[in-house]
Amino acid sequence: MKLIIQIPCYNEEKTLPQVIRDLPHEIEGVEKIEYLVIDDGSEDRTVEIARELGVHHVVSLGSNHGLAKAFVTGVRKCTELGADIIVNTDGDNQYKAEYITELVKPILEGRADMVIGCRPIEQIEEFSWLKKKLQRLGSGVVRRFSGTDVPDTTSGFRAYSADAAMMLHVFNRYTYTLETIIQAGAMNMRICNVPIEVNPKSRVSRLIYSISRYIWHSASVIIRSYITYKPFQTFFYTSLVPGLVGFGYCVRFLYYHLTGRGSGHIQSLILAAVLLVVSFNLFALGVIGHLIGANRQLVQEILYFVRSRLQKRTNLKP
Repeated sequence: MKLIIQIPCYNEEKTLPQVIRDLPHEIEGVEKIEYLVIDDGSEDRTVEIARELGVHHVVSLGSNHGLAKAFVTGVRKCTELGADIIVNTDGDNQYKAEYITELVKPILEGRADMVIGCRPIEQIEEFSWLKKKLQRLGSGVVRRFSGTDVPDTTSGFRAYSADAAMMLHVFNRYTYTLETIIQAGAMNMRICNVPIEVNPKSRVSRLIYSISRYIWHSASVIIRSYITYKPFQTFFYTSLVPGLVGFGYCVRFLYYHLTGRGSGHIQSLILAAVLLVVSFNLFALGVIGHLIGANRQLVQEILYFVRSRLQKRTNLKP
């Protein structure tokens, strides 16, 4: 059983040494542990420090592409290196590495495909009252959309089985945390939660420049992810609004027409026709989206098959 701990980094020369020193060297049930640093275009000595600290693998993106790209690149590299379990942690030393053992335990026991370390949001002093409320609200929305029970959906402290990692895809460039949960829920993956603790804040978040911008980006990621993985439900429920309103106007016109007062209400019939056409088109988009989604699922299965074969070949090498 091989575990690779990946650390996406962007200018983390000050915090990376502590992150690496705290990582576990052995875990019961794991024969081999390796570290992977994904350099997202750092302009400081992050890469040099990683090599000096004996990190097994370093992947450089060349320029800054964002957290989501760094995460996906790391996951793909881990599977190529033959990882059976992948743990993702941050380079800013936010998460306590001692909980990695708890993260991988459900996967080792075969109880989960994906494990999320859930922070004690209400107890984190660095989080403002507004941020705590927004975290709770956002996690509630993601739970609703994904059909999961994850209490901390923005936590990046996670463990994945190799099979789960090879099936996940991230299409947005902002963050992977929300989209992967919605995708995992749509794919009926087994998701577990593990309570964790965090270290004191080491620097200002580079992902959250302002609350308003964070809300905007998070909302767009949630909506786009839901449309991507549940297109039929999205357009079907959307089509109900103009459909029901249009039907109501039809009934209104028929009522006046049958009672002999139809003159002057032709506008209701025209509006009803427009709304019903809009409703039909939205419903048709849902059907088309469902067919595209089925095709995407086939492509994902092919990619999973190819990646799993490559992983097996890597593990067979002496």
